[in-house]
Amino acid sequence: MIFKALSILFWIIIELLVDRYVLQGIRGAFQKWRLLQSKAFAIFYWTTSGLTVAALLTGGYITVAGTGVRAGCLLATFILLICKLTFILFIFADDIRRKIVLKRNKTAAATKIQATPETAPATATATSNTDSIPRSEFLLKAGLLAAAVPLAAIKTAMPKGSYDYHILYQTMYLPNLPKAFDGLRIGQISDIHSGSFYNKKAVLGGVEMLLKEKTDLIFFTGDLVNGEAIEMTDYQDIFSKVKAPLGVFSTLGNHDYGDYGYWSSIADKNKNHQDLIATHKNMGWDLLLNENRRLKVDGEEIGILGIENWSEYSRFPKYGRMDLAVKNTDDLPVKLLLSHDPSHWRAEVLPKYPQIDAMFAGHTHGMQFGVRTEYFQYSPITYVYNEWAGHYQENMQQLYVNVGFGFVGLTGRVGILPEITIFTLKAGQDPSLLNS
Repeated sequence: MIFKALSILFWIIIELLVDRYVLQGIRGAFQKWRLLQSKAFAIFYWTTSGLTVAALLTGGYITVAGTGVRAGCLLATFILLICKLTFILFIFADDIRRKIVLKRNKTAAATKIQATPETAPATATATSNTDSIPRSEFLLKAGLLAAAVPLAAIKTAMPKGSYDYHILYQTMYLPNLPKAFDGLRIGQISDIHSGSFYNKKAVLGGVEMLLKEKTDLIFFTGDLVNGEAIEMTDYQDIFSKVKAPLGVFSTLGNHDYGDYGYWSSIADKNKNHQDLIATHKNMGWDLLLNENRRLKVDGEEIGILGIENWSEYSRFPKYGRMDLAVKNTDDLPVKLLLSHDPSHWRAEVLPKYPQIDAMFAGHTHGMQFGVRTEYFQYSPITYVYNEWAGHYQENMQQLYVNVGFGFVGLTGRVGILPEITIFTLKAGQDPSLLNS
């Protein structure tokens, strides 16, 4: 928590320093524009910057249209920061130019004084600062144009990433895994958000990628819709194809309760929720609402548990009941938990439910923006969630966060692409941990 606070503070300091430098560059690029040189513009500029910082600090406690504005502000600030840093390269180049000119002027003045010392004025050796040399309007305007390139590139790339499905493979080691389940393959998808889709053929392509993996069972970890069950009308037939020999198990996410819509009555909202539950049933998915199932293979069993949405953050609903989900599972050697929000793992599962071997989550989307490779990943969402993408382990308990099959808010993705995860369960300890 301290590290996260320091990271946010560092981000804010960098943002303010960058803003100060950018203001100088803007004024230098438009030296004849009196408005930009005025005190009123400076007040407007710094007020806007201050509001951005305030939004970053308070957004975690505010809910707008179903999502904390903090995540949106982080993304917007991050993209603008990229643009500003691009502009700063040109401002810095101009500063170097001005220093070279200043040094050349100093040298020329000193040479002149040495040549005619008897006529040189007493103040000839006094030097003016860099600001006395005008900034290059052409260079700075070119910088502003270049700063727009990253924004344009991101806007162009986002739609292309919407349906660029990627399969990630993860071996999950479980010390108490029964022999009958050694080598079991699980597929996971999360955060479908059917209300955002606009290309049925592409969605079908993603589903077919999952089915080609021929997994033994499949997990879906919440957010089937953006808010209304009717969003699945055009896509229920596609996701009904998602089948597995040992079943498809699902749970609900924060968007699945209709909490973010405007309903004419409580009855309408309740009907929407029941319609959504019926959709899972119609697709043949086993929806786990604070309950569990015993998965039996060759006379041996493990537990599949699923809870309704539970989040550490107050802006998201807490409908989950772990006490109900773990009921009558003490005899099971392995318990796999489906829980939509990864903050649930550190806030409740780790301290209170050590019997949970692994939790499968989604929710973060990786903010649909960032960098993710085999050895490195980064997204601004890291300032909101400690665990936001991929595999995590603490002591004997594990968490995997899927960054989502669909998208919401932003129409697309950059760097953090839609994910289909394929797990292979193995009995024993992770060899990489034994060697560390």
